Amino acid sequence: QVQLVESGGGLVQAGDSLRLSCAGSGGTFSSYIMGWFRQAPGKEREFVAAIRRSGSSTFYADSVKGRFTISRENAKKMVYLQMNSLKPEDTAVYYCAARSRSLGSVQVNYDYWGQGTQVTVSS
Repeated sequence: QVQLVESGGGLVQAGDSLRLSCAGSGGTFSSYIMGWFRQAPGKEREFVAAIRRSGSSTFYADSVKGRFTISRENAKKMVYLQMNSLKPEDTAVYYCAARSRSLGSVQVNYDYWGQGTQVTVSS
């Protein structure tokens, strides 16, 4: 069993930066692919970014490529999402997720989820 807690959300202006953190506990953190997802009001939850267990490979949704960076520190059981050049359309609740499956698309099949942290970008 893995528990995930997000933090770092808040209200920012368009063009600003924000860094989200996700603290993990339980299980072996380095055994999981970690991902970030977001859900805006009235919309489905969507994939944002993912990082392999070793941190050697990262993956991003087209909408955030070049602006967001996912990273992890396995010794600290932490995963981060650095968000730059934020846009109003980035406004959403951001969720941290963990996945035990090694194969297949990193956009799906996550096993554990945090409660989310709100990110609001004003125009």
